[in-house]
Amino acid sequence: MSFFITLLEMTDASRRDLEAQPKIHSMIHHGLTLEEYRAFLHDLYHIVWHFCPIMAAAASRCDDRFSVVRYELYARIEEEKSHEHWVLDDIRAMGGDVEAACSQPPSPPVQAMIAFNYWAAERRHACSVLGMLYTLEVVSSVYGGRVSEAIARATGRDVAEGGFKFLTSHASMDQDHMAKLNVLVKKIDDPAAQDAVINSTRVNFFQFGQEFGSAGFASLIAG
Repeated sequence: MSFFITLLEMTDASRRDLEAQPKIHSMIHHGLTLEEYRAFLHDLYHIVWHFCPIMAAAASRCDDRFSVVRYELYARIEEEKSHEHWVLDDIRAMGGDVEAACSQPPSPPVQAMIAFNYWAAERRHACSVLGMLYTLEVVSSVYGGRVSEAIARATGRDVAEGGFKFLTSHASMDQDHMAKLNVLVKKIDDPAAQDAVINSTRVNFFQFGQEFGSAGFASLIAG
């Protein structure tokens, strides 16, 4: 059995737990309010801003046993750099506060998610970063397009009018990334690296799910 299949089987419960959360289920099928979507984009900006630096930290920790991972991270950084500006474009298109998104921290669960991924890449195992990639690309490729359409309907907008550039682009882009990740993960046969990837995936699914609780982006909405 390939490690990619093992990874899928060992973390599928975490993915299903994420999808079963009431707020996420509601977002997929009924969208978000405009205020909620702006707050979600605020959190998303910080996730995306740190995506490349976390990959860079992991790449710097990959020794020659994991050179294939290091070179894939280099390529992925080149593809993903500056995508945080796409999120800012969406915030601007939705009438949000771009300056606040850049200057104010994300919700506590997102801060914890970002901090975990730096720690895991630098202290646990460099290959932990693949758990972050797997989680975010599963979420984006499976749900991104549906969520964009649901939010557009809920806010009385058309996806093509703007405000959904990041979600819609990555819904298709990350399908290709998942195919490449499938190939890459199958090349990892080191037990410690495999354990680190599985653990990271579970933690990332959990932390991403926490963003949809009361301490997540909802806490960024002025009450």
